[in-house]
Amino acid sequence: MALVLSKTASNGTTPQQKDQLPNPFELQDSQIRHKVYLTHVNDEKEFDRDVLFTLVSNTLNSASAQLSAAASSVTSFKPDFPTLKWLSCQMITTRGTPECAHQTALRILQQLSGFSWDAKALVAVAAFSLEYGEFLRLDRVQAADQFGNSLKQLNQVQISRRVPADMTDLVTVIGEVLNYINLWAKWSAMDYDIEAVHSLQAAMQEIPLVVYWTIASTVASIGNLVGISEHKLSAYKERLEFIFKKLQFHLENCRVEIGRIQDYCFRNTIRYPKLKDVVELLDILIIPGSENGTSIPKIFEGGVLIKNGIEVFKQKYVMLFFSSLDNIGDEISLLNSINNGLQENPGEEIKGFKKGDFKILWIPIVDDWKTTREQFNNLKEKIKFYLVEYFEKLPGYDIIVDKFKYEGLPIVSVVNPQGQIMNDNAMQIIFEWGIDAFPFRRSDVYDLNKKWKWFWNLLEKTDDNAKRLGKDNTSYVFIYGGNDSSWVQNFKIAIGKIEKHVINNVDINIEPYQLGESNPDNVPSFWIGLDGKKKNKGCKDKVDCEIQEVVRTLLCLKQDPSGWVVLGRGRNLKILGHAEPMYQTVLDFDKWKSKVLEKETFDVAFKEYYDVVKEKYASLPYDHTSSVLATITCPNPLCGRVMEVTSINYRCCHGSANSCNL
Repeated sequence: MALVLSKTASNGTTPQQKDQLPNPFELQDSQIRHKVYLTHVNDEKEFDRDVLFTLVSNTLNSASAQLSAAASSVTSFKPDFPTLKWLSCQMITTRGTPECAHQTALRILQQLSGFSWDAKALVAVAAFSLEYGEFLRLDRVQAADQFGNSLKQLNQVQISRRVPADMTDLVTVIGEVLNYINLWAKWSAMDYDIEAVHSLQAAMQEIPLVVYWTIASTVASIGNLVGISEHKLSAYKERLEFIFKKLQFHLENCRVEIGRIQDYCFRNTIRYPKLKDVVELLDILIIPGSENGTSIPKIFEGGVLIKNGIEVFKQKYVMLFFSSLDNIGDEISLLNSINNGLQENPGEEIKGFKKGDFKILWIPIVDDWKTTREQFNNLKEKIKFYLVEYFEKLPGYDIIVDKFKYEGLPIVSVVNPQGQIMNDNAMQIIFEWGIDAFPFRRSDVYDLNKKWKWFWNLLEKTDDNAKRLGKDNTSYVFIYGGNDSSWVQNFKIAIGKIEKHVINNVDINIEPYQLGESNPDNVPSFWIGLDGKKKNKGCKDKVDCEIQEVVRTLLCLKQDPSGWVVLGRGRNLKILGHAEPMYQTVLDFDKWKSKVLEKETFDVAFKEYYDVVKEKYASLPYDHTSSVLATITCPNPLCGRVMEVTSINYRCCHGSANSCNL
């Protein structure tokens, strides 16, 4: 039974009506899109897409014999012959002007209002194929076929009717357009996430125009084929190709986007669960598939190209630094410092891990490389550790988001040689503890917090003002005090000169704190509390032993007749030092401040200079001779302990095991 289409008025057009009809070649795309979209109701009407597409394609491609046998046994399909013939008849009876072709195209769209967009184009081209295909069949009738030749003559094929070159060209374009419309429909039916395949939505904006010009082109072509019109088919071809190229552009982008989705599914669901090692993990994250035809990422270390690429990380622990290119100067400086720390004594083993087995790799995450290469190259010059140079979207970007929880802010994920994540983001603990956080697991932070938490609890219990100290992990805290008020005042002035100092646009944030400045009673309270932490029995565990060592060191510093200083980065205490060498180091800031950039962090540069100064003070001779036995304190400020009596000579004990030789 024929599919019922809504019928409109006859194609007969009076001269007055003709003058009122718009010429589609004079309309804007937006005007045509609006008119076409008004004819669309829903996509509920059924039709046999695959069968009809195969039959139409076979007909349009018959000239080149590129036929498909997929539908050779089909006996029925929707829409049926009467429906297609009805549409074909409307095309045939259309007057030979662009205005009338426009009117018929809109009428057909109205009659197909319940079909999907791809069905509208396919059904209309099928109706055209009834006449076009019949003409081609009769044109190929052999001379011996009497019946065929009679029918051929009756249709005046090759007598007054021929398929001109411009029609052949237009039909070829219609066939290509139909392929892309069918492809668009196929992808649209797959319900891809519009955020992942955003070009599919862009293609949808062109579909109404492409469908309209496809139908208008069939109307014009069939009129010329029958011989009742003389449309300029090259104009239809030009307009159809123009809008088709836009659709083609969007669908080619869709192909890339869908390819990425399929590639992600393969990497995520098949390869990632079967990881063998960290090299395979890096291959999944940054190496594109061979079918993509893109370049292979390059690996650099300190500006030097690594020839064997990601193989350099085989059997290594890799600290993956994921970030954009914006505002990462502090992170780069910090990781350069960590990289220096890993290269110093690489054979040193801490908690069962060798420092030399750890490598840092920067994987930049960039949406658009067109305008950011110079920015990347500037950062590349500053980086001493490994980095990836790949000016395209990372094939494993979605895995970086899903597995490593990257959300746009810089993170450092620590991965073991088997490719397993040890810590999905060690950035915070690296900022807080630096190389002391090695090997950068979350459990290592627990030990570090335990090592210093008691100190801060004691200090805050002694003075509420101490609660503000070290909250910013990038600040450097100087805690100091002593019995020599002159030394304390001098140190306060010296530290004030480098507070908020800027070195080559890098801020050095100093937080000075004098114990007992607001309340002198806080001084004995602190030392009494510290003395209470001292244990005479053995340690419970390694961390407890480290705490006891710190307690003994601080109690030893208390004996310095001038004073003492504790330097920390945030709440991680880095140096416990004597008065004079610490004061001299601060006083000589201008001599070593250039080392801050070289060493990447203030505390490392400070300690390097402090160690040199400390050795000079420790090497000073301090012997005292007297004919009277007396209790004399060692005058070396690094010791301050009571000197032992040897006959009538007094020898300093600051080299003994009981001294505080820091």
